[in-house]
Amino acid sequence: MKFETKAIHAGQKPDSVTGAVVAPIVTSTTFAQPAPGKPLEYEYSRVSTPTRKALEICLAELEGGTFALAVSSGCAAMSLLCQFLKPGDVVLAEEDLYGGTLRLLKHLEKTQNVQTHFLDFSDHELVKKNLSLNPRILWLETPTNPLLKIIDIQKIQGFKKTTKTLVVVDNTFATPCLQSPLSLGADLVFHSATKYLGGHTDILGGAIVTGRKDLAEELHFFNKTFGPALSPFDSYLLLRSLKTLSLRMKAHEKNALQVARFLENHPQVQKVLYPGLKSHPQFALAKKQMSGFGGMVSFYIKGGEKRAINFLKRLKIFTLAESLGAVESLAEHPRTMTHSAFSSKGVTGELIRLSVGIEHIDDLIEDLKQSLEKQAR
Repeated sequence: MKFETKAIHAGQKPDSVTGAVVAPIVTSTTFAQPAPGKPLEYEYSRVSTPTRKALEICLAELEGGTFALAVSSGCAAMSLLCQFLKPGDVVLAEEDLYGGTLRLLKHLEKTQNVQTHFLDFSDHELVKKNLSLNPRILWLETPTNPLLKIIDIQKIQGFKKTTKTLVVVDNTFATPCLQSPLSLGADLVFHSATKYLGGHTDILGGAIVTGRKDLAEELHFFNKTFGPALSPFDSYLLLRSLKTLSLRMKAHEKNALQVARFLENHPQVQKVLYPGLKSHPQFALAKKQMSGFGGMVSFYIKGGEKRAINFLKRLKIFTLAESLGAVESLAEHPRTMTHSAFSSKGVTGELIRLSVGIEHIDDLIEDLKQSLEKQAR
């Protein structure tokens, strides 16, 4: 089946009892057993529920994996992944990451003696050099947040010497609609499902997918033990949202490319970061690795941080808010918002990140134009 068909049908056969086409929301926390210790398919909702299982089957098929976990947030997904780490382990991580990822890895360094080395993963010689540290995890984000770098997943996984080293990819920005990390050799893929997978700013969720049986068994144990379960209602909402993911991503990308081109030609803009522009340093890699360029655009405004703040305040359609990936357009200032606790290279006061929604492109361009023109006065 093609992606669009899987998104609508995977894990979602009509209900065997009622014939319901939409997966029912099963809220029961416990399930009857025909004999002690002999449950049928479900026993307790922390472990699994029919609604969440339908979502997990769908997520696994969309990512090209065999096992998926749907959990309560993107940070919950990252926390489960960190259960693969033990004191003394080493993580090699891309230096440009979501602020919450940086916070978690730095916390593990302080409390669990897990050493994280933040590198530019586009510098392959630097990555190979640091493999002498015998890392447990190579932690990637691509495109990265907020600088939209593209990391060559296939190249990075090829550096592994043993299966003990895990390649973990945050696929939140691209989604399985535009990028398939598992097919490129990644061991584990995760998402903040709050973003594009949910797509409507009304669901908090996370997901992990793998194609490896050994990792699936460990993840099942971690999930059962630590209990970050996604609720049946949020599972239903995510299933609903996945049905339109491919349509939304096409609309996001179409608008984002036009926004990026507009900004690239504006005299008040210093530099635009968007993988779909030929000026992007990894444009060729993005075309090879992804089937589309996504809906995120970052840019540096001329005039410093004060001008950036004023620009954001003057926007009328773009909402000044954290998060991303929803139908409405959002704008944020990474240095004082999502990345305020960390000094990351390139995250300066002039940087603005846009999550381009699916409103009419004329309205979005006019909103950016009016704010930039007021800046020039």
